[in-house]
Amino acid sequence: MASSTLVGLDVGEKRIGVSVADTGVRIAVPFATVEVNGDEINAIAEIVVKEGADTIVVGYPRNQAGEATAQTAYVEAFVKKIETLAATIAYQDESLTSVMAEQQLKSHNKPYSKGDIDSQAAAIILQDYLELHYG
Repeated sequence: MASSTLVGLDVGEKRIGVSVADTGVRIAVPFATVEVNGDEINAIAEIVVKEGADTIVVGYPRNQAGEATAQTAYVEAFVKKIETLAATIAYQDESLTSVMAEQQLKSHNKPYSKGDIDSQAAAIILQDYLELHYG
């Protein structure tokens, strides 16, 4: 099977963390942070085209009981706006990814920003998806 490129998104109301991965290598890496400022759809479209991605993996928020939240509805509405950007749009559970991202960044003992946390969280979401679907 030929490898393909995936883009992972950690969608927030202020910023969207972006990660990329190649299914041949199966390692997701933090890529960018897109500000939510009215131009975020174009910015994501540009990344998808530039990277030649055919799949967008979006972090799917739920509460600790596994139920939908206000953020879940926000993410679902956002996905409707980007559904034409890639052949496949998939959801991946994002439980605790921001917490894990912050812990990973802290362990490097270097300064980091909220945007770094978002793109790292997007990489964790995408890595989880890769492990689930590409073993």
